[in-house]
Amino acid sequence: MAIDGFNGPVDTGRRRFLTATTAVVGAVGAGITAIPFIKSWNPSTRAKLAGAPVTADISALQEGQRLILEWRGQPIWIVKRSKAILDALPTLDDRLRDPKSESVDQQPKYVLDKNPELRSIKPDVSVLVGLCTHLGCSPEMVAEIRPEPYDPQWKGGYFCPCHKSRFDMAGRVFEGVPAPLNLLVPPHHYQDDNTIVIGVDPEGAA
Repeated sequence: MAIDGFNGPVDTGRRRFLTATTAVVGAVGAGITAIPFIKSWNPSTRAKLAGAPVTADISALQEGQRLILEWRGQPIWIVKRSKAILDALPTLDDRLRDPKSESVDQQPKYVLDKNPELRSIKPDVSVLVGLCTHLGCSPEMVAEIRPEPYDPQWKGGYFCPCHKSRFDMAGRVFEGVPAPLNLLVPPHHYQDDNTIVIGVDPEGAA
């Protein structure tokens, strides 16, 4: 069975038509391909905003609730802690790897000035990067003070089901878990009583 262009007679008119058509299609295809390529020279809006500060209104945040934002591609957890949680934090020091947050790269100095056990500017409001310091998983918040299968003395905190790392409600890591460091505290400040800005240190902070 003859197939055009292989075993049959050469049709020069058709060859010219196919050549011209292929050239046009090729040019159009190159143009379409070039559009996203040229656009890629300009940073996307997302890329432009990736390092920009993020502002949030926390006036409606209730005790035990968590607000999740995104800053630099990372989840930021803003949690309103109860008095019971705040009272429990000092009782956990002997179970933690770095209770006084002596690993200086894990938080700005100003969040430790008043009380290193809280790791926060305001006692009741915790601000953390929600990524486990082991392999970057996102731990679950288990804020209730009650026995849990992974810890019969649980006083509230964060549990990473992937590899069983545990952190308290200040983001401090427990002893004997895979995570080596406390959860990161991002730079932040309060624009007013109800407005928090993630990504910018307080004015005059060292």
